[in-house]
Amino acid sequence: MTVTPVTAPPQGLNTSAPARRRRRGKIGRTIAIAVALFFALAPLYWMVSTSLKPGIEATRRDPTMLPNDVTAENYQKLFSENLPFGSFAVNSIVTALAAAVISVLLSALGGYALSRGTFRLREPISYLVLIAQMLPLVVLLGPLYLLLLNAELVNTLPGLVVGYISFAVPFGMWLMKGFFDAVPREVEEAARVDGYPRWQILFRVVLPLTVPGLFTTGTFVFIESWNNLIYPLTLINTIDKQTLPAGLILSFTGQFKTDWGGMMAASVVTTLPLLVAFFAIQRSMVRGLTAGAVAGE
Repeated sequence: MTVTPVTAPPQGLNTSAPARRRRRGKIGRTIAIAVALFFALAPLYWMVSTSLKPGIEATRRDPTMLPNDVTAENYQKLFSENLPFGSFAVNSIVTALAAAVISVLLSALGGYALSRGTFRLREPISYLVLIAQMLPLVVLLGPLYLLLLNAELVNTLPGLVVGYISFAVPFGMWLMKGFFDAVPREVEEAARVDGYPRWQILFRVVLPLTVPGLFTTGTFVFIESWNNLIYPLTLINTIDKQTLPAGLILSFTGQFKTDWGGMMAASVVTTLPLLVAFFAIQRSMVRGLTAGAVAGE
């Protein structure tokens, strides 16, 4: 019996090639992430830096990366008597919260109908809802303004809430449909055997199982309503009823001059609640979006 010697592959020829490819891939991913972070964080840095500059330095033709004279004057002017910043903030909070709560309720009902309904027009209605979500806000603005004008809701906060709901419900219905599809039908059948009517099955059995979806939908609607600019500028005519995005533009921009320092300071104060809320609920949002993605598969 002869034994054939096994020759080892030359060192550095084949064994190190996969390691080099992995190292290059890791370096490439690191560079891509660094570039993406730079483009994402650079505007935030510029916003904070400009908010700390005095008026003359903030409007220089050769801008400075760091403020030469750090000042808090721009933040102090936000809470002066000349600028109704507090009124803007209250209007934004009230309208965004109302839109989020109402949109979650309507989206849950609509998403449940699209997921569990057996009526003949379920598929066409589903696609119509999706098409409505694809339409830009400007297309919906004219008909919405006429409807609110006939209902005497123009220049009112309830009318603004209706505007927010008009673009939030289609998205929320499709998002909630994915969560309802993930709930086994056997759970509802067992509740039906126990004698529960359809509405109790929805509110007592199905909705508690889709709490991450409700939370995710409400968060998205709140953020979109908080940042919306075109609806308040169109549907609100008086400054005391404006929300933060529209109110800040009307307050800090003029025909011949723009107060960039004050606008950036207001933007920082406006952005902070969203950043805190996002980092506080990011795990719940990721869990909810992941559950919806799995259900869609």
